Amino acid sequence: MTRFGYTLMTEQSGPRDLVDYAVKAESAGFDFIVSSDHYSPWLMSQGHAPYAWSVLGAVAYATKDVGLMTYVTCPTMRYHPAVVAQKAATLQLLSEGRFILGVGSGENLNEHVVGEGWPAVSVRQDMLVEALEIIRELHGGDLVTYEGDYFRVDSARIWDCPDGGVPIAVAVSGDKSIDSFTDLAEHMIAVDPDAELVQKWNSVSPMGGSESGESRKIGQIPISWDPDRDTAIARAHDQFRWFGGGWAVNADLPTPAGFSAASQFVRPEDVAESIASGPDLDELAESVRPYVDAGFTDVAIVQIGDEQQDRFVTEVAEPLLEKLRAL
Repeated sequence: MTRFGYTLMTEQSGPRDLVDYAVKAESAGFDFIVSSDHYSPWLMSQGHAPYAWSVLGAVAYATKDVGLMTYVTCPTMRYHPAVVAQKAATLQLLSEGRFILGVGSGENLNEHVVGEGWPAVSVRQDMLVEALEIIRELHGGDLVTYEGDYFRVDSARIWDCPDGGVPIAVAVSGDKSIDSFTDLAEHMIAVDPDAELVQKWNSVSPMGGSESGESRKIGQIPISWDPDRDTAIARAHDQFRWFGGGWAVNADLPTPAGFSAASQFVRPEDVAESIASGPDLDELAESVRPYVDAGFTDVAIVQIGDEQQDRFVTEVAEPLLEKLRAL
């Protein structure tokens, strides 16, 4: 059965609100909670970007059973992989084994801030391979020295390291990335409901085809619930019109102003066609079906905007989850 998650969008809510939403999302029955990890919002109208790892640390302590995950952290530019390994180990201990480290090759929007430029995608993928090798070694608990093309580690050890390390989920987009990462990650992340990606992962991953369901295929989809459909569409257009740009565009634009310019001609009706919006829970649930049909084991829901977030997690989430699980 597909698991359904709740997304902590650090781009649209402040840190204390995010922790509060996480507690309420667990009470509503979500199976897991994912957090974005951004230095900037996509659009200025979203208005937030707290540090995801501080938020997740508080969430780990404030919740009891719900799974936790980064969706996703880039362990190559803004963070050195040795630091990510330490953060992930600590969060796994705080959450008592509930955490999955979700990683990807990043977006210029968040990574350019450290002033190291923005490499080509092929370089970013190679950097991610090295980063995962380092994280894996450090999570073994031993003293690690590593010399790669992009990263060095000098006599490092994770002193508070959970037994078995931390499960890793990696964002993939095609055969090349799957071939690069299946030996370094247990789980797959994808931004599109692509059944071929799931099948490819299952065919080549050491864990992918197991009947026990150890390897998870994790997707994410935005919705805009509101009692008024026009309001829901307007909010989705105001804060999420960047979504239609696709990964190739979204990975390379450097600033919220850039995303505003790139999406200036996107109309509300365009957004309404791609993001389920309004009060109809059947319509909202049905928008998730492509991921279920494609074989994803997990789908995280994004409720767009902060305005109705509290009402969504306290009043809407539970009946919506019933409809989602009926898919």
